[in-house]
Amino acid sequence: MKNSQWIVVGLTGIATAVGVAYAAVQIKTAAPDIDTSNNISNPTQPQPIQPATSPSPKPTVTPAQIPNSVNTAKPDPIVITPAKDGCKISTAVVADPNPPLNVRSSPQITDGNIIGQLKNGAFVGVIEEKDGWLKISEPEGWISKNRTKSTCPVVTEQISFPPKGDSAIVKGEIIGGGSHSYKLKAAKGQTMTVRKLNSAGVFPTIIDPTGQLLAGNPYTDGNRTEWTGQLPLAGDYSLEMDSNFKGFVYEFLVEVK
Repeated sequence: MKNSQWIVVGLTGIATAVGVAYAAVQIKTAAPDIDTSNNISNPTQPQPIQPATSPSPKPTVTPAQIPNSVNTAKPDPIVITPAKDGCKISTAVVADPNPPLNVRSSPQITDGNIIGQLKNGAFVGVIEEKDGWLKISEPEGWISKNRTKSTCPVVTEQISFPPKGDSAIVKGEIIGGGSHSYKLKAAKGQTMTVRKLNSAGVFPTIIDPTGQLLAGNPYTDGNRTEWTGQLPLAGDYSLEMDSNFKGFVYEFLVEVK
């Protein structure tokens, strides 16, 4: 073969190689990039676990933002106690931190006016009250009021439930004779429950708006601790405690639904 023929064959081979290389570059450029590290078509390659997306935090709702129609919590029972001032005291019981209690001839502390002494727990009848002193009947003289215990003998209180409330705790004491009455307005057909909370106390007498006794007769029903009944009338119902001598404590729950 002549030299010119070898040259032609060589140029042809070079051209062919250049064309193949150029085609390979074109194919690589046209193909999309594939991340073989995450190629799901390769079953032997472990797949990374994508982290879960955290949900957006829910907005905090304060009690003030809750509509009244949703907030249906029932309030605790209100507590009713009798008045202790602004009344004429008829009986007191001696409760001196440094007994015995001196009885004086005048409502003042002066030398020579002590006419007697009283032990703690002694009941005294009160005739008059003056500037922190009580005039007593036996022995007749004056004692310091702040060294005694006393209550108003006659009390009349109205029980009024707060909004959404339906119960009250009534607690008090009668020292000596007296009558404490608590009135409660209710509708016909409502159910009233009265339950004694102090085992040493008394159960109230329950009276309807016409004066009829419903429960708690002190002579025939003295051991009662609870009563529940449907109210026959609309109006003021009375819960009453009466004392004829030394008195007593009382504490009971009343509920109307």
